[in-house]
Amino acid sequence: MKFLAVLLAAGMLAFLGAVICIIASVPLAASPARALPGGADNASAASGAAASPGPQRSLSALHGAGGSAGPPALPRAPAASAHPLPPVPLFSRFLCTPLAAACPSGSEQGDAAPGEREELLLLQSTAEQLRQTALQQEARIRADQDTIRELTRKLGRCESGLPRGLQDTGPRRDAMADGPWDSPALLLELEDAVRALRDRIVRIEQELPARVNFSASPAPAPAVPTALHSKMDELEGQLLAKVLALEKERAALSHSGQRQRQEVEKELDALQDRVAELEHGSSAYSPPDAFKISIPIRNNYMYARVRKALPELYAFTICVWLRSRSDGTGQGTPFSYSVPGQANEIVLLEAGHEPMELLINDKVAQLPLSLKDNSWHHICIAWTTRDGLWSAYQDGELRGSGENLAAWHPIKPHGILILGQEQDTLGGRFDATQAFVGDIAQFNLWDHALTPAQVLGIANCTGPLLGNVLPWEDKLVEAFGGATKSAFDVCKGRAKA
Repeated sequence: MKFLAVLLAAGMLAFLGAVICIIASVPLAASPARALPGGADNASAASGAAASPGPQRSLSALHGAGGSAGPPALPRAPAASAHPLPPVPLFSRFLCTPLAAACPSGSEQGDAAPGEREELLLLQSTAEQLRQTALQQEARIRADQDTIRELTRKLGRCESGLPRGLQDTGPRRDAMADGPWDSPALLLELEDAVRALRDRIVRIEQELPARVNFSASPAPAPAVPTALHSKMDELEGQLLAKVLALEKERAALSHSGQRQRQEVEKELDALQDRVAELEHGSSAYSPPDAFKISIPIRNNYMYARVRKALPELYAFTICVWLRSRSDGTGQGTPFSYSVPGQANEIVLLEAGHEPMELLINDKVAQLPLSLKDNSWHHICIAWTTRDGLWSAYQDGELRGSGENLAAWHPIKPHGILILGQEQDTLGGRFDATQAFVGDIAQFNLWDHALTPAQVLGIANCTGPLLGNVLPWEDKLVEAFGGATKSAFDVCKGRAKA
């Protein structure tokens, strides 16, 4: 829009200047007498010039209504003068270079030489061509004027849709009003109109929101994104994040559904096995916690996994019945709990001839416990994150205690609990030299420290207690790699042993 307005204004100014100069270059009156080739005097030439007013009227018509009276009469040359008078300059009302009035009269045209007649015809043809060019330019300017009016109306409609602060408060003014094309006031009015249009276009380009479409002229893209573009980018990012979240949720639901199907199938298998046992005359009913896990040999593939995830813990008590069948080279790892980023979150381990150790977040405390007589023993370990206090019980008796074991470190949730193997990574990479060989039963976990009396009651089978976080139940423990799960009542079995 700005480029079109400037180009149109420049063309109009150039055309007006050309028309003014063309009109001013045509002589207004007949020229004074010139020396004729035959030796005629200046007096006769001057009288001949004064007697032919026709060319004066035709030329004065080019200057509008103001020039109908014609220029002032030329003074007559004295008859006795021996030299021709110089031509008197005539001035029009336009600001152009004054030219001498040297248009020949009719009698002079008849007496002129053939060369001068051809020159006069050439000048007349040139003037006619210029007049036709001026008419064409005038028609083009009028068409451009209509175009500018149409663009002005469009600009007004665009501004009517802008916020109130962006619209012009002053009255609209038609800068292309009809008037005389050779008026200086019109030139000033055109300049003012072009300047106003240019200023309004610049202001609109700076303040117009992105929703306005500048289809009339290509404008350079703004360097800074508009508020609408920023909002669209923000909404697009939110939509993408929502789509990703939905995809993750769908994948999680699919995975969860698959796991649930597997669990249902396993439960059905267990029910079928129980029904088969009942059909074949199985003996008395055993409670859900009356079973044990047996690992007969040392290897890196036999283990049991607890299928329930642990929450975040600030204290815990773990009690378990253990019977080691090791050959004296270490009891191995009765249990280990790992989380993402930490394989040794909770580990009970006896490697080689070293004493039994409790690891929490890779911090170690040695426990004064012994399982080397191949008998059943009740082991309880209590810990709290406050000052890292810990206590170790064997067969209901307190064997040792300490502090500063992973103090102020909470046990992280959503890990994997393995019975019989030590994890070097989350849920795997077992080492056969650290495997447990023997039987495991009644593994229970609480989210607080049990009292010595509670520990003693569990060890004496006088006050059985299931863990409030992780109870010992058949459906929560799954054996892998050849480890077996069989019915066993630890209190009765220990008495028989």
